[in-house]
Amino acid sequence: MDMTTLTPFRLRPWFRPMVWGVLDLAPWYDHKISDQPIGEVWLSGNDCVVDTGPLAGKTLDAVFHERGEELLGPAGAHQERFPLLMKILFPREKLSVQVHPGDEMAREHGEPHGKTECWYVLDAEPGATVALGLRSGTSLREVKVAIENKTLENLLQSVPVKKDEMIFVDAGTVHAIFPGVVILETQQNSDMTYRLYDYGRPRELHLKDGLQAIRLQTEAGIVQPKMEPDNGPRAAGAGREVLVQSKYFRVDHTRIANAKTTENFSLPEGKKSGAVQLIFVAAGAGELHSKGEAPIPLRRGELAVVPACTAEWSLTSSEPMEILRAIPE
Repeated sequence: MDMTTLTPFRLRPWFRPMVWGVLDLAPWYDHKISDQPIGEVWLSGNDCVVDTGPLAGKTLDAVFHERGEELLGPAGAHQERFPLLMKILFPREKLSVQVHPGDEMAREHGEPHGKTECWYVLDAEPGATVALGLRSGTSLREVKVAIENKTLENLLQSVPVKKDEMIFVDAGTVHAIFPGVVILETQQNSDMTYRLYDYGRPRELHLKDGLQAIRLQTEAGIVQPKMEPDNGPRAAGAGREVLVQSKYFRVDHTRIANAKTTENFSLPEGKKSGAVQLIFVAAGAGELHSKGEAPIPLRRGELAVVPACTAEWSLTSSEPMEILRAIPE
């Protein structure tokens, strides 16, 4: 086992074929697609491979099991898996209508936790929408009948979305993502999904568990960003806002408006025991610096992991940058 101090590292994206995906990932990636469309690009999945530093070639899951306390901090070191999964969704067709279980139901099914998530809209065509929850007054019986009659879409709450919006989707929310968007999803690291409706595609539905998981009223919706209190020096032209804060994760957004600018980062106030930070580049390019370590180049579509044992770090832009940072709670 490598016992050098754990330092920040970049992860290699993992490209996941999906029937509803796209055949061209430009301008995000130059990944060559053969015949299977790519629907998801996993950025912090268990099988994503470390791309920089002394741990290059190891999977994130291996780093988690070998270096858990350094990676997550004492409070998170005894979890069963890395806490957050970030991925980008590229829907060319409608995604199935689905629901995720909460923690209690997930544990009844042998999983450590459920699946609450959030969606940051990286890009959206005019008129783009998502389905978020059920229309007011809808009953579970009506949902069941609508599934049988193939009319479930009529009961969904349609929400218009645009670029740079954050959408919170707590467990139990019936939801679907439609074409015309590119979405960065941050979620509890669980793949527990119950498919309720799939527009006639020949894929398995999970009606018994799905109906049990549904909550008729949830906290899901578009979240208004909040400016982060100024708890340290800011680079000229830099601004940071909290996009979402839940019991499972916090996601904030930093804009570095100028090239050749260094922005310093530390954990948000209240995070006293250390926590892992996931750093996603939504626009631009630059380098991540930490004390005594070689800089890590980062460009749009890439993600770096800053372990809990790294107290402070910085980004130096080579062009204007936008960064999303996710931190587990």
